[in-house]
Amino acid sequence: MMGGGLFYWLIGALLLGVPLWKLLPRAGMSPYLALLSLVPALGIVLLWIVAFKDDVEGKSA
Repeated sequence: MMGGGLFYWLIGALLLGVPLWKLLPRAGMSPYLALLSLVPALGIVLLWIVAFKDDVEGKSA
């Protein structure tokens, strides 16, 4: 089946994009950056940036 890869790509983008949409405002970033997760590699890079950001919700680590 030719369209099977697109289905898995969409599922992966949703599984990455929805949590990023909720996390980015807490990290002081625009939630629209979650749209980068439509390219899964960019979504993973963005997830790493949020995970290692020093200042989350105004509290430094």
